Amino acid sequence: MIGQKSFIARSVIVAFVLLSACGKKEAERKRSAPQVVAVPLVRHDFIDQIEAVGTARANEQVTISSAVTERIEHLYFDDGQPVKRGQLLAALSQGQEQAALSRAIATEKQAQAQLERIQKLNESGFATRALYEQQIATAESARADASDARAQIGDRMIRAPFSGYASLRTVSEGAVVSSGTPLVTVSDLSRIKLDFTVPETQLSQLSVGRPIKAISAAFPDQPFVGAITSIDPVIDPASRAVLVRATLPNPGARIKPGMLMTVKVDVSSRIADAVPELAVMGEGNERFVFIVLPDGKAKRTVVKTGLRDGGLIEVTGVPAGARVIGEGVVKVTDGMTVSLGDDDAEKDAKKGEGKGGQSKP
Repeated sequence: MIGQKSFIARSVIVAFVLLSACGKKEAERKRSAPQVVAVPLVRHDFIDQIEAVGTARANEQVTISSAVTERIEHLYFDDGQPVKRGQLLAALSQGQEQAALSRAIATEKQAQAQLERIQKLNESGFATRALYEQQIATAESARADASDARAQIGDRMIRAPFSGYASLRTVSEGAVVSSGTPLVTVSDLSRIKLDFTVPETQLSQLSVGRPIKAISAAFPDQPFVGAITSIDPVIDPASRAVLVRATLPNPGARIKPGMLMTVKVDVSSRIADAVPELAVMGEGNERFVFIVLPDGKAKRTVVKTGLRDGGLIEVTGVPAGARVIGEGVVKVTDGMTVSLGDDDAEKDAKKGEGKGGQSKP
């Protein structure tokens, strides 16, 4: 009886071991064939671009300072107010200058009247030529004094040199300002000058008139389009870069001077083979993909990569008609048998075929 029970126990153990072994083999078999998604090569329009970071500058900008030491009588602008060319922005005290102008005008009129009388006498022979010339000089001096008085008044009348926007006020009426004290900054924001640097190795790809696209962090979904207007003829010997200036229209004055902007310049385009970026693996300096052979095994294939765009990357070295593993590639090793899943990625890849966009090596 005991022997029979022992025999039954041994049989159960053997059966359990055999079932476990079968289960392990089945699990190993399943693990050896991971499910992946394979996609064919697509033809994609890649655009080669130069990217840089630039600083926005006003089309014209000037800080108007006081030319004299005087008290501010009136301010005629508010913070950030639009101003027109020639518009009066501030008036400094000018009482003494107005009085000096009145005296100079009176003297000028008197000298001119005296000149006319002496001229008539000279023509009649009752005044010498020397007296006549002396009176001419006196009249000219009086006119010069009047012009000087007007210039003194003009120095105390601050006007906008061009249309634009006034800066925030930093002075107040009644304050006494010294010569050279900034009173207001006027900025012409109708257009923006965008300055950026480019390595000298890319200088041959740039030219005046080439379109550019600029993006600001303040308006990430609203790119600004302009064109290169000038290229500095001198290369910086320290950085080996050249300064490039582009001009951008600025409706609504959205771009502000000093704003940092990302610049992209399209220089060339080409149609090339592409695969999803996730399909490309790296090992040191080597880049490779896995292609699916007709027998269902994965083959590691070394490729050279190029530009990237919209989730695709340019590749060379993949045989025509080959299917590249795009999803599940991290589970694959060279020579492993794989199981192909739903090929949604293939449909997505075909949607991007032939489409172009931004690209970057």
